[in-house]
Amino acid sequence: MRVTDDRYTGERRQFELALRMIGHEARTRTIRDCTGLSDDRIRKLYATYFRDSGVSGVRRRRGKSPQQVGRFVKNPDNQLQATTLVALYCAGLVLRIDENRKVHSRWPRPDVEFGHRVCRAYEHYLKLHDEPALSFEWAWNLLKCIAWNDELYLAACRGCGAPYVQDAYALDLRICPSCAIEGKRRQRDHDLF
Repeated sequence: MRVTDDRYTGERRQFELALRMIGHEARTRTIRDCTGLSDDRIRKLYATYFRDSGVSGVRRRRGKSPQQVGRFVKNPDNQLQATTLVALYCAGLVLRIDENRKVHSRWPRPDVEFGHRVCRAYEHYLKLHDEPALSFEWAWNLLKCIAWNDELYLAACRGCGAPYVQDAYALDLRICPSCAIEGKRRQRDHDLF
């Protein structure tokens, strides 16, 4: 038997995804949801390929995944980064937005391909932001929350018309994070002169 035989392809993809998600410091449950691997197998992968191999900088997160939405809208920078992630999820065919700006998941449940697409979107997000405010687990939480259209939704800016992530239970001034950041920059420049 060779590793390249077709019957090992599925297991190899599970293994690759688990390592990729461990590299992003995903929690065990998140990895298990996408890969189907047992908690024990995931912990052994971390020990073998990260902890015991001398690879530094990758930590195992313990406890439950974050579930609050306040972090996504606490300031315009975080709101912009959350909006960027939603756009990347849409581009990666993880989410879709209908004509009423309602967000829908394209996957009935997480699987290996879904996990790779989420990782790809997160990796692009990291390249776009010099100081990322959202860890992989926060990005995972954003994906779930925005797809439920419950606490988070996509609003439209009254100035430029761009969609942005907004808290359903907070006052919405209908100003997207880009316009808010630009307004603060202009005010700062005005105050200097």
